[in-house]
This record gives sequence, C-alpha cells and structure tokens, in this order.
Amino acid sequence: MPLSTQSQGDDEQYVLVANLDNARNLSNILKAIAFKDHAIFTATTNGLKVTVEDSKCLQANAFIQAEIFQEFTIKEDLVAFQINLTVLLDCLNIFGGTTTPGVSTALRMCYRGYGYPLTLFLEEGGVVTVCKINTQEPEEPIDFEFCSTNVTNKVILQSESLKEAFSELDMTSEVLQITMSPSQPYFRLSTFGNAGNAHYDYSKDSDMMELFKCTETQTNRYKMSLLKPSTKALALSCKVSVRTDNRGFLSLQYLVRNDDGQICFVEYYCCPDEEVEEN
Repeated sequence: MPLSTQSQGDDEQYVLVANLDNARNLSNILKAIAFKDHAIFTATTNGLKVTVEDSKCLQANAFIQAEIFQEFTIKEDLVAFQINLTVLLDCLNIFGGTTTPGVSTALRMCYRGYGYPLTLFLEEGGVVTVCKINTQEPEEPIDFEFCSTNVTNKVILQSESLKEAFSELDMTSEVLQITMSPSQPYFRLSTFGNAGNAHYDYSKDSDMMELFKCTETQTNRYKMSLLKPSTKALALSCKVSVRTDNRGFLSLQYLVRNDDGQICFVEYYCCPDEEVEEN
C-alpha cells in the first residue's frame, strides 16, 4: 500500500500515526456519535477514544482499539486534541467514501502535537489526497462517575429488538421512561406522546435478551431529545447493553462490527430527567 511507505522519514515528527486500509472503518463509527460539531480525540497505547458532549447531560464515546488499525504509533502516554468532527467526516466521506465493491480508500492519520493540524492522507487507486484540519486545545470531558460497582440493573439485548421498539414507540413523547425490575414487567420502555401512552415490554426469558441482571425496581425518565442521537449507533450495532446506576444515570453500550468484522464500541451516557413525578 503506497501510504504505508509514504513519508516514512517524516514519521519522526509525529506524536501520533494511525493507518487504516479502509477509511470507512473510522468514518462509520464516527457517524454514530456525530450529533455536535466538535469532538475530543484522546489517544493512548490502547487506541483512540472520540468524545462528543451535549449540555452536560449527554456524552457519547466511540472506542477504536489499536488492533483495528494496520499501524498505530503513539510517542506519548496520552495525546489529546479537539477537532471539528463535521469537517473530519466531510473529508472522510468526500475523499474516502467510495461505495464501489472491492474498492476501499486507505487512510493515514498524523498529528505532530499541540498547535498543529491533524493531517489525513487518503489514497485510492494511486491518487493521494491530503487534508489538514485545525485542532484546538481539548476541553476536559465530563466525568459522569458511572462505575460498574454502582450499577443496579443491566440487560443485554439484540439490537434488532430495540430498533423494533423504537419504531413502535411514540417519538413525539418528550421523555422515554425505562423501567427495569427483577419482577414483571422486567424491562419496559414507555412513551407519553400525542397518540397517548405506549409501552414496550421484554420478558427476561425473551430470545432477544442475552443477559438480564436486575437487582431492584427502577423507573427513570430521559429526555427523548438527548436519546435520539444514540439511534445512529443503534442502527450500526448488533448488540446493546442497557445499564442504570443507583442515581438513575443511563449507559447504553453498542457493539458495532466494521466492514472487516472487527468489533468496536460506542457508549452513550445520559442523565435522568429531573421531573419524574406524575402530576
């Protein structure tokens, strides 16, 4: 691949170099969190984490493990920068979004450090396009303090069943109410929209339920406007883990397979709606 040998002498100046034989393996997972213009990129030896946030109530993280890349070289313990995600996706889609069967666009991503742009080399059919995207100093991501020790309820579902639920629920509802319980209704999604109240129930023994681990009955409401961006990740995923902690915070973890069958993860954190009391 031409990009693997291109500018090898220049690699010394970069603190981060990441190569992909198929640029779509990056662009597809970034689309799953692209609900705001700006994203924080954090690279460690484990791989790349991309974070997008909305009004301190919602956070989405896309994880692309180092093994996904054909080359992943990092010269510092931590490399972080903020970038315009919309511009990055435009570059990847325009110059690396080929849908021709059997043809893929190779991507080489290079970053020299603070104050420098992120440089993309996109190669298809021997033609290399270079894009340079300005970076900013990253803001500190919100710490939702969501830890596994405080998780009270957890279910893992086949994504198809959750897609079906979302297609049947009334999306004019301002909130989505999630009930998780060790007894009936076990796992229930409820909306309160223009067409009235609607409920979608899952039995703990359902074929679509891969794991059911609920220790107490919890009912929490979440703003539908905050959850809607996560449907992008749901559409790409094959499994989803739904967890709530003792504060009612929600974690949605999506397992996404890329074009090469490799597994990446997208996680959404959402805080509960304060107004949970019925009139």
